[in-house]
Amino acid sequence: MVTKTEETQLTNLENQVENGGGGAWEYLCLVRKLKVRRSDKVLKHGFAILNDSKKRSSLGPEEWILHEQVAIAAMDCQCLDVAKDCINALQKRFPESKRVGRLEGMLLEAKGSWAEAEKAYSSLLEDTPFDQVIHKRRVAMAKAQGNISEAIEWLNKYLDIFMADSDAWRELAEIYVSLQMYKQAAFCYEELILSQPVVPVYHLAYADVLYTLGGLENLQTAKKYYASTIDLTGGKNTRALFGICLCTSAIVQLTKGKNKVEKESPELQYLAATALEKDYKQRASDKLPLLTSTLRSLKIS
Repeated sequence: MVTKTEETQLTNLENQVENGGGGAWEYLCLVRKLKVRRSDKVLKHGFAILNDSKKRSSLGPEEWILHEQVAIAAMDCQCLDVAKDCINALQKRFPESKRVGRLEGMLLEAKGSWAEAEKAYSSLLEDTPFDQVIHKRRVAMAKAQGNISEAIEWLNKYLDIFMADSDAWRELAEIYVSLQMYKQAAFCYEELILSQPVVPVYHLAYADVLYTLGGLENLQTAKKYYASTIDLTGGKNTRALFGICLCTSAIVQLTKGKNKVEKESPELQYLAATALEKDYKQRASDKLPLLTSTLRSLKIS
């Protein structure tokens, strides 16, 4: 994740380069370091350096890193001729490189030659079966074609090999949610919480999925994860505070008249409601009557 300091540094350097103040190479290096996408700017300034033989030769071996960076930016911008020229130069310099092979596959993707791209990736995986980038390209390619079931299949196969990839688990969870496959999404969020237990967004997403699934057990668990989200965010997550109130109301409705069911303690929901009212007074006082009315309908205020 890019910090505010890094974002400021990048913006300042970008403005400097855009206004003719120099520092294009330093800017391109920072973009690579921070792993951000500035494709139009990278293409513009990187291509200019590659076309200046003096500047290009001054880079030494890093010239080839720039070829790769410009090739990817050019594909993002659909400047496929530029991308092809960069990849050809890399292929000539590194004829057996699997890394260049990946770029060739990406160019086929950019052209919409899906079958050829898949063939290229399959061939590369025969030699390098644990190449994460190629596995992820297959997922991206399936999504680009609108083939969500295939994207799920590739993601599951990828996670069988790279189980610690939290980004992949989150992507799979979000796909499942979009398809209303909430039980499968819940499993993904459980994996995320196990691997990164102090990331509040995973607790919140898991609670949302359980609340959507419904049922007493799911609601009670959802309430616990809304509470853990509040704890992890210092009590400042409005969505989780609402979640506590909604879960409590739903649980009360489900357990009404059932003597053997453990009754809900009113303390947590009142604390959540109080925190919501305080937050609305400070940040959206004009909407406070609507909040009060909503909480009253849930029999919390």
